[in-house]
Amino acid sequence: MAAAGGDGGAAVAGDSGADGGGGPALSAAPGRAQVFTTVVDTFLEKLVAAGSYQRFVNCYRCFYKLQPQLTRSIYDQFISQLQASIKEEIQEVKNEGNLEGLFSSLDKVVEEAKDREEPAWYGWPGAGLMFLQGQHPG
Repeated sequence: MAAAGGDGGAAVAGDSGADGGGGPALSAAPGRAQVFTTVVDTFLEKLVAAGSYQRFVNCYRCFYKLQPQLTRSIYDQFISQLQASIKEEIQEVKNEGNLEGLFSSLDKVVEEAKDREEPAWYGWPGAGLMFLQGQHPG
């Protein structure tokens, strides 16, 4: 299972050389939504690797001895349905929380803040949280 957008890096690298800049542009970095998708894909890959067929067989050794081909088929179906279920759940979370829009907005805020000279926050970060909760640092 390949990460989404994994082959897009070659095109970006080729584009940066065309303008004579010599190096990749900072905006060529993947957005938060793409990074999130890559993290989910990597998680699924590692989950499948951790739940290898050999481990599955070790758990169902008696059944494997009786029906090895059926055991493989069950394992393949289980992994396929597990991946589909996880992807569906992640997509629901992304849709319900409007993560794509929030990631895009955050990317824009970060990009706009790069040109600022004054810091976005002064003081101790915990003080801001206390203020938002109605507590005042003393």
